[in-house]
Amino acid sequence: MTEPEFDQYSASYDELLSDPIRDRFVGTDSGFFHRRKRDLIRGYFRKSGLDTSEMTYLDVGCGRGELISLLRGDFARVVGCDLSPGMVAHAQGLNVRLQTDPCRIPFDNCEIDLATAVCVYHHVSVNDRVALTREIARVLKPGGTLIIIEHNPYNPVTRLIVSRTPVDRDACLLSARKARALQVDAGLAPAAISYFLFFPEFIYKNWGAAVERGLSMCPLGGQYAAIGKKGTK
Repeated sequence: MTEPEFDQYSASYDELLSDPIRDRFVGTDSGFFHRRKRDLIRGYFRKSGLDTSEMTYLDVGCGRGELISLLRGDFARVVGCDLSPGMVAHAQGLNVRLQTDPCRIPFDNCEIDLATAVCVYHHVSVNDRVALTREIARVLKPGGTLIIIEHNPYNPVTRLIVSRTPVDRDACLLSARKARALQVDAGLAPAAISYFLFFPEFIYKNWGAAVERGLSMCPLGGQYAAIGKKGTK
């Protein structure tokens, strides 16, 4: 998606994401999707036995900064970047930088411990995805982590919602296998793939959380996280 399009959407982003199926999935909890991603990230580091309190976290394509807002208490420093001046302007009170080139991250070499790209790659030209992933790898510290979170193209409900959402009109979905291949090309070692968003909010909060943990390897969740690690040398 080009920068002018994102700026057109920035003022009414929530309304443009609205879909009858999506709205029933989240119920009255408008932050459900963001918190699920927060919890997935926390769970990965907890399972890995890694303390994030001294780490720097970057969200690439951060939009209005919802995810870094939820995680800023977990890290020593949280930052973001986005191509849209309109989105950056809405990220008030957060350290968010304008990304002027879709294949250039505005941070220094080996500056970041954790980078996420959440529902970013399906807007990135297929021809630019390799360059973007290599660029994210550049800013990672040795031992740093990249988590790509994307819509799962093998989930038919996800595909239907994406097809009806104005902000996704240019979407080209990629599988977890392709996301992992991008990470490997950038020199990152595969660490994990986890599928999630199997159940709507009301089921997840009652009994679905434990079931979802058991289904994390089943490639039918609404979204997935592909996790890659940079070498230490």
